[in-house]
Amino acid sequence: MYHQSFVALAASVVLSNAAFAETEVPFALDWKFEGPAAPYFLAIDKGYFTDADLAVEITAGSGSLDAIPKVATGAFPVGFADINSLIKFLDQNPGAPVTAVMMVYDKPPFAVIGRKSLGVETPADLEGKVHGAPPPDGAWAQFPIFAAENGLDMDKITVDPVGFPTREPMLAEGNVASISGFSFSSYLNLVRLGVPEDDISTILMADYGVDLYGNAIIVNTDYAAENAGVIEAFLGAVAKGWADAIADPAAAIPSLIERNPAADAGLETRRLELAIDANVATEAALANGFGLIDPDRFASSLDQIATTYEFQAAPDANLYFTDAYLPEGGFALK
Repeated sequence: MYHQSFVALAASVVLSNAAFAETEVPFALDWKFEGPAAPYFLAIDKGYFTDADLAVEITAGSGSLDAIPKVATGAFPVGFADINSLIKFLDQNPGAPVTAVMMVYDKPPFAVIGRKSLGVETPADLEGKVHGAPPPDGAWAQFPIFAAENGLDMDKITVDPVGFPTREPMLAEGNVASISGFSFSSYLNLVRLGVPEDDISTILMADYGVDLYGNAIIVNTDYAAENAGVIEAFLGAVAKGWADAIADPAAAIPSLIERNPAADAGLETRRLELAIDANVATEAALANGFGLIDPDRFASSLDQIATTYEFQAAPDANLYFTDAYLPEGGFALK
């Protein structure tokens, strides 16, 4: 009897120690729980984080810039944000403890989405039209570069500072002729609102001279310096989630629906597929390794940012991205 009690007690101690060993890692997303968030939830459900002794809780965001201050203040150790907005944040907040450690959107989804029936099919069509743009949106933050690269006169474009919830409805109702946003989000939101797909024009900024990277995993550098193993394990689990989602996008969506039951599974599968095909599984990411950046391209992107943004201090690529927590050669997506 004594022996059985002792064994039971020992087992409970082992279990409690195992649970205690898991490091809690709150993760701040850039946006709502939609298709492109599925790989992170899939990594939770497949036990990739648990296998690394991590307990990850994901929090939704309200725009590409949203996670940066959350991580910089230490409220979250890791987040997901637009690296171009991070560059400007660090220029305006020198020494802030935040940097990017893993590129996810190798080709950014920044886009201008218009309606052909309202006269918008090419960048030049935007002049003389009303453009809807939420001020905190990552795509809108890059619009001046897009305009400069395509010779657009910003004074000839009427900008309506719409909110995120009203952006696509405004375009669907014809109150604006175009909007800026992430290609996979705005496009499918318009489809859901009943806009015919053949009436939607998606002008991807990356196809029109904008040589930037997109969203990346960011970390609080103070936290990362003290918990390098946690960050490395976190990135490894994220990479596994993305690899699985790329192999079978539809199979990743149930993990999303569990957290967002109101979402349309078919629509979010398409949204994830669009993000994978256009932004994540690019030729560069497949050939050179997922998570890494090309130093020459990054230097070029900094030069491009400087054409429309006045840096307070000379930009330093080492402040904005480090591969210190990535395996050599990055991760394999397939």
